[in-house]
Amino acid sequence: MPPKLSPDIEAIFSGYPQRAQHTLMCVRNLIFTLADEQKLGPVTESVKWGEASFAVKSGTPIRLDWKAEAPDEVVIFFHCQTHLIATFREVYPDDFVYSGNRAMSFALNQGAAHSPLAHCLSVALNYQRVKQLPLLGM
Repeated sequence: MPPKLSPDIEAIFSGYPQRAQHTLMCVRNLIFTLADEQKLGPVTESVKWGEASFAVKSGTPIRLDWKAEAPDEVVIFFHCQTHLIATFREVYPDDFVYSGNRAMSFALNQGAAHSPLAHCLSVALNYQRVKQLPLLGM
């Protein structure tokens, strides 16, 4: 079970519409669940660039956000110097909307429970272990 939301993250999420809050909480819970199931150690929850950020030692930080310019979707950001977005774009070309080499978004009505999202988050949480593998081991 994911820990209670930190006050800093709660302050960020509370500024979003209810539907976005719900989806982002589902993504957050998925991150904690994946880290626990894969025994990746503690998840560090913090604020980076005004966005909720989640990291484990074996991975790369995952940032979550909602933007008023695209009110019907949520955005997940990854470090721009990783190969994550390029790989996700190749493996899941139609499941997300990609932005450059650092972000992917999906519609609020798509929900956070779809398996491509869990797969992508799992790869990000294990990035240090898989970064040398073809297609990051996907």
